[in-house]
Amino acid sequence: MTPQATALALAALLASTAAPAATRTPATPSEADRSAILGMQGEYTVRFLFDETVVLAPGYTRKEPKRSGGDEVVIVVEDTPTKIVLQHLLLDVKSGHVIKHWRQDWTFEAPTRWEFASDQTWRQRTVPAELVQGGWTQCVFEVSDAPRYCGSGRWVHENGASTWTSDAGWRPLPRREYTTREDYNALAAVNRHTIVPSGWTHEQDNRKDVRDAVGAVTSSIVRETGFNDYVKTDAIDFTPAYGYWKATQDYWARVRARWDARLSAPDGVHLKTKVDGMALIVPFFEQAQTVQDGGSVSDAQIDAVFAEWVDTPRD
Repeated sequence: MTPQATALALAALLASTAAPAATRTPATPSEADRSAILGMQGEYTVRFLFDETVVLAPGYTRKEPKRSGGDEVVIVVEDTPTKIVLQHLLLDVKSGHVIKHWRQDWTFEAPTRWEFASDQTWRQRTVPAELVQGGWTQCVFEVSDAPRYCGSGRWVHENGASTWTSDAGWRPLPRREYTTREDYNALAAVNRHTIVPSGWTHEQDNRKDVRDAVGAVTSSIVRETGFNDYVKTDAIDFTPAYGYWKATQDYWARVRARWDARLSAPDGVHLKTKVDGMALIVPFFEQAQTVQDGGSVSDAQIDAVFAEWVDTPRD
């Protein structure tokens, strides 16, 4: 073979084997995955159980287990082939009072996600490459639609159940310990969702840590297991919850749009509130009540809350 022929053959070989991964046809999520996520919608009686397990800090004494529960409906807010948004609403059966609870967004093959960094700060990060293809990123939001945490993983469908397990990630103090704990400021967490015949479950493998201003762990306190059991029920009239959402969903869509814009910014988001977030929760809930009562809330009024309590990270 002449040198010229050799060069041509080599060029052809390189061209045939160097098709970049980025040019692959975008995958389509499996219907099993989507069915599992959508399977979390519905009406439930919920139990929340948390137990501290392995003590990691010298002299630390395990706290008493935490037990609570409630009645909750999960509503589909958005359903596209690659994104599903689920809104949780708590109902107090005796009073009929409804509380907008947490929200979970599921995105297929998300290349980026926001992550809890430190000190009421969330920043954009790249999803680990090995979890993008075929994976789903779940992001969880506070009752005010402020960010909480994200995790990425794949659904596994076997033995009659569907399970999604996240990678390890960071989240701020949970609401159950806002007012009772000052000895740690972050949870290192792995989350697991499983769809079962009776409903679905949310397991948590947590570690309570102290992190410094840049997010480095300075000490670990104790490990904790969490088990949230969502059991289907037809014994409760969730009409007040559906009514609340019908009346306020457009308002909350406007709030979500503002959060989405801030969380997608390269610099990220910093909250100028205490860890309980009440400075944001109260005005947003008051505005939602105004809307539910038949009044109106202007864009300027929503923007004023963000201007007062939400900014970009300091560094």
